[in-house]
Amino acid sequence: MKTDLTDTTSSKINKALVQGRRAIGTPAVGMVLTLVIVTDEENAYDALRAANDASREHPSRTLVVIKRVSRSPRDRTKSRLDAEVRLGVEAGTGETVVLRLYGEVVDHAQSVVLPLLLPDAPVVVWWPVNAPSDPANDPLGALAQRRVTDTYACEQPVRELSARADAYSPGDTDLSWTRITPWRSMLAAALDQVACEVDAVEVEGEEFNPSCELLAMWLADRLAVPVKRSVSAGPGLTAVRMATDCGPIVLDRADGSLATLSIQGQPDRAVALKRRETAELIAEELRRLDPDDTYASALRYGVDRLNAGTAGAPADDAEEGAVKTAAKAPARRTAKAPAKQAAKAPAKKAAAK
Repeated sequence: MKTDLTDTTSSKINKALVQGRRAIGTPAVGMVLTLVIVTDEENAYDALRAANDASREHPSRTLVVIKRVSRSPRDRTKSRLDAEVRLGVEAGTGETVVLRLYGEVVDHAQSVVLPLLLPDAPVVVWWPVNAPSDPANDPLGALAQRRVTDTYACEQPVRELSARADAYSPGDTDLSWTRITPWRSMLAAALDQVACEVDAVEVEGEEFNPSCELLAMWLADRLAVPVKRSVSAGPGLTAVRMATDCGPIVLDRADGSLATLSIQGQPDRAVALKRRETAELIAEELRRLDPDDTYASALRYGVDRLNAGTAGAPADDAEEGAVKTAAKAPARRTAKAPAKQAAKAPAKKAAAK
């Protein structure tokens, strides 16, 4: 069921939602959160499709905020709100409201969204593109417990990681970080099978991919060893190589779907590491609404520290795909981590005596 409202208000939209639920025979509200998507017209369709797919796991009220650009000074002084109310099959398992803001109301989107939030339910704000430099202090971001950005969609994605670190607030997260969850799980599980020291790590992946930098910063932060960032043709992350005193540990994914895990003294194993769709990434982020301390620690490690080994190199080397190495840490860690923490935060390694 779809209802179009032109030059409307938040109260009329709420009334249309109630009438729509009664018309399709579901007067009760059975949703667990409000997902606010802030995007432009070009990316609205893909973002909404991903949100609808994710709603099968997390029934939610989805509010799509599209800020339309006024073409003349006269248009910028005229405020108007148009809306599409979608329920039933057209809205996945929840409710969808597409909001198009014109004129001066563009600068006050939070006043439009606030009356439409589900009462006593968490709020998640997602910027597929054009995320603010400080999401927590954005008027819409201030309404949310979780704020999801995607540095991969930025013009200079690796450099953007430094800005995200400077502006980080508990509740911030990044889909570039979510993309490497299977990699972190597999690497932690591999280290759980051996009891030896990790001496150095190399992370290989395509250029302009912030997930590679995030994985390198996570490994450098957790293992306190030198990490080398090298460039490949992709797609995405292609390999992680760890040098240990028991022999190399290699996780190699050349085709973007099937990887090979090689551990010294053990037969090679094929593991599924396919590149995931945006709907899967959003669904994963909606499973947890508490701050991600592991992401914060890896982000604050800093891209600049990964570049510390290339003294005298230009600042743009991160964007140009130059090889990056982490500053050597004073302590060495062993490659023994509890598997139960594989997905989010493998424990620091301690030498087994």
